[in-house]
Amino acid sequence: MAVSSSPEIRVRRPNVWQQLNQVSWAWRITFVYLSIMLLIPSAAMLLRASTDGPVRFWQVATSPIALSAYEVTFVTAFIASAINGVFGTLLAWVLVRYDFPFKRIVDAIVDLPFALPTAVAGLTLATVYSDNGWIGSLLAPLGIKIAFTRLGVGVAMTFISLPFVVRTVQPVLQEMEKDVEESAWSLGASQFQTFWRVILPPLMPAILTGVALGFSRAVGEYGSTVLVAANMPFQDLIAPVLVFQRLEQYDYSGATAIGTVMLAISLGILLGINLLQAWGRRYDYK
Repeated sequence: MAVSSSPEIRVRRPNVWQQLNQVSWAWRITFVYLSIMLLIPSAAMLLRASTDGPVRFWQVATSPIALSAYEVTFVTAFIASAINGVFGTLLAWVLVRYDFPFKRIVDAIVDLPFALPTAVAGLTLATVYSDNGWIGSLLAPLGIKIAFTRLGVGVAMTFISLPFVVRTVQPVLQEMEKDVEESAWSLGASQFQTFWRVILPPLMPAILTGVALGFSRAVGEYGSTVLVAANMPFQDLIAPVLVFQRLEQYDYSGATAIGTVMLAISLGILLGINLLQAWGRRYDYK
């Protein structure tokens, strides 16, 4: 007796258009917005930089002036963000853990670099740190010159990137329970051991996030640094100012070449910081 075979059941996979129709509108709007704001401008810059060929691109991107500008920009921005990583965390700690007169005013002043136009910030820093300024006049007899030097660029980058660290660390500190610290003290841990083993690990992802945001802000800063620096090649000339100088010379391909290198370096550094953040978040599961 022959056994009838059951018919095959074929599952039809949805095609590409059907899969796209299943995507939520929130994701569609997000993708369109990111494309307009980030992807398309970045692609346009890359295409503009490649119009003169790879030889011209390499010559402009690796010229001595450009290499010096990269070094001044990224090294100074890294130092400024690292300083803010320390003092921004300290400032956030004071604002969260202590009560003192005019605390709300101090808390509002932290956001001043957000609200203050960068040109005004640069003019203010150049006035204060010049040889005749309030702070510069005190340092001038010691042979320390800040305004119109690379040190002035670092001060400007530190100024505009400070709020990022404070505002990312502050909410984490507010959510931390002080009972954990008191438990560590009751078990015989010193204040340094309590900070290093109990307080710092949960704070590290927030600190790295603030440092990354501050670094990104400092790398792209133009308005304040152009006024507080002398903008001299091989001294204190930063890459954003060099890009603007290229544009003033109608060298659009050269400007986009330098901008492309800055974009690539910034993405690489931010990727490394994100990996450090992922490494630091391992404490959240312990």
